[in-house]
Amino acid sequence: MGDGLDRLLEGRRLSPVQRRIARYLGDHLDEAIFLSSVELADRVGVSQPSVTRFAVGLGFAGYPELRQALRPLVVGDQVPPRANDLQTAIDVEIGNLRSVREGLADPSPVAELGAALAACEPLPVLGLRVSSGLATTFAYFARRIHPDVRLMVHGGSELADGLHAARRAGAGWLVAVVLPRYPAEAVAALGRARELGLRTAVITDRRDVPFEADVLLAAPVGERLVFDSHAAPLALAMVLVEAMADAAPLRTQARLEEYERMTDQGGVFVE
Repeated sequence: MGDGLDRLLEGRRLSPVQRRIARYLGDHLDEAIFLSSVELADRVGVSQPSVTRFAVGLGFAGYPELRQALRPLVVGDQVPPRANDLQTAIDVEIGNLRSVREGLADPSPVAELGAALAACEPLPVLGLRVSSGLATTFAYFARRIHPDVRLMVHGGSELADGLHAARRAGAGWLVAVVLPRYPAEAVAALGRARELGLRTAVITDRRDVPFEADVLLAAPVGERLVFDSHAAPLALAMVLVEAMADAAPLRTQARLEEYERMTDQGGVFVE
């Protein structure tokens, strides 16, 4: 892997910025082949145009072409040497999932949050606009193992009422999904929740977001299609549900068994 990259760099006079990019590629090539130029720039700490100039300096039309040339160094003949745009979009999502996996090398922060949410009754869950789908999925599965999950996917006075009602009923946490573009109303709701005394756990796409949270769970979104794709945030949300289940194993088992009996008796699913 390193030899192949060295051959591309052989005889090239690199600037200090380009050396940083080359060093990152050498150390993280298996991850870098799934990153966009923007994502690579963010990981290295340089500008996106610097990544493009680096690729052009190596004789490529741009970073996507360099990435395709580097791919066989990692995956060999497992995939075609050149991917089309749709395959590249999926490659980016694979890279996003790898990023989430790396972030879970120490599972204790998620386990601690899962225990706190498992003990929080009621448990309010917020998601507005594009984030409502992921919030709904999280709430759907959380309800299987938690006795009182309150989903809030509508703004305005209904959202304000929901936050107040949850706090009055004893809630200590708010789980929020806030994916780009970040709705101003969702950001305001986070501030209002904190004013009410709720701690906030937010699933979002990156750490440098324009709002505050007590716990931030970051999973990058795919940006190669017309609309963002959310495979990594969804995986992270399901990991959080798993942590909640692990924190209360007896309750989880009892509720899941009760659910299975109910669906069997009601003929909910087709065998």
